[in-house]
Amino acid sequence: MSEAGAGSTAQRATRTGVTAGHDGNGWMKKVGRYFWPVVGLSAVAFSLWLLYGELRGVSLDDVWDGLTAIPGRHWTASALCALAAYAALAGYDHIALLHIGKRVSWLFVTLCSFTTYALSHNIGGSVLSGAVVRYRAYSTRGLTGQEIGVLVAVCSITFTLSAMLIGGVVLVLIPEILGRFSDIGYAQFSTGTGIALLAIICAYVFGSWLHLRPFRLGALQVHYPRLPIVARQFVIGPMEILATAGIIYFALPEAGNPGYLVVLGVFLVSFSLAQLSHAPGGLGVLEVVFLAGLSDMDPAGVLAALLVYRLLFLIIPLLIGLAIVLVFERSQFAMKRD
Repeated sequence: MSEAGAGSTAQRATRTGVTAGHDGNGWMKKVGRYFWPVVGLSAVAFSLWLLYGELRGVSLDDVWDGLTAIPGRHWTASALCALAAYAALAGYDHIALLHIGKRVSWLFVTLCSFTTYALSHNIGGSVLSGAVVRYRAYSTRGLTGQEIGVLVAVCSITFTLSAMLIGGVVLVLIPEILGRFSDIGYAQFSTGTGIALLAIICAYVFGSWLHLRPFRLGALQVHYPRLPIVARQFVIGPMEILATAGIIYFALPEAGNPGYLVVLGVFLVSFSLAQLSHAPGGLGVLEVVFLAGLSDMDPAGVLAALLVYRLLFLIIPLLIGLAIVLVFERSQFAMKRD
């Protein structure tokens, strides 16, 4: 074979290899794009199938009666808990901006946070969907893509640590909580897990106090927050979780109600599984877990309380969030025209 022929063959092979590589990357991107939506929809379908088995003896009239039986003062308490939860969620963004040293107007941050969580809670995959909304909003205020990535990471870390803190406390105080989901005894395991979770929280605070080297989340480098910011994380984060669980607690019937701490524990389990399932709004997952965790209560009353939760924490905020997005995009379009 001549050198020219060998060269042309090598060039063809190189071109073929590059094309195959691009095709491979494109295929992987397509798989990644559809994988989590498929997982979420599969989780919804499986949960609804389980839910159907749980509710074969419950009629819509029973659920409606459960809704109408909720006293007005309990509706008010649940609504106030929803407001407190979204106020605390806005605090997540304020904490993250304080950490990265950026100043953005209080009203803009609050509206951005509200819209982010109102959409992501309903869409599913809250980290990814929340990152898209935040990038669109904060990029108009001069934040770089890396700064927005750190902001999203800090918000996620704040929620995760807060859930670990509350989960650890619940497992230590009520070690039998996991027994509500299985007949196997979990008391010792629950206590040990709770202590381990609280130890992780202490290690995080200790790391901040020692000013340890930053840790990485993928391509992002996240520095330990200063102690004043850590203190804010462990005030605002738990407040959001406690308030969100309160929406359901106040809407539950009094008969057979096991108390706020048990409802809080069941909520943490259900919300965690809903997040892992990537089911939009945790549809079906929340209901199945709550019916299992509160099996000693009237199923119709439990479903009524979850409908109140979906109305106050998901549906109404979603409608308001969509309106905020429309107003924001219209203002951005008008600015570009001018």
